[in-house]
Amino acid sequence: MAKKKQVSVTLVRSLSGRIASHKACVAGLGIRRMHHTVVVDDTPENRGMINKVSYMLAVEEL
Repeated sequence: MAKKKQVSVTLVRSLSGRIASHKACVAGLGIRRMHHTVVVDDTPENRGMINKVSYMLAVEEL
């Protein structure tokens, strides 16, 4: 069985003053606070959320 691709996502810019849909994308990825890093599966759904708020995130392929 093939290993699932994953990405590490870290919030590097504040959520203060952002529009609600961008805050929802960050929450949907499971990120709770600044400099919090989560590992998520590399799916089209997660990629869409990452792309929408890419200006606030640091992303690393695993």
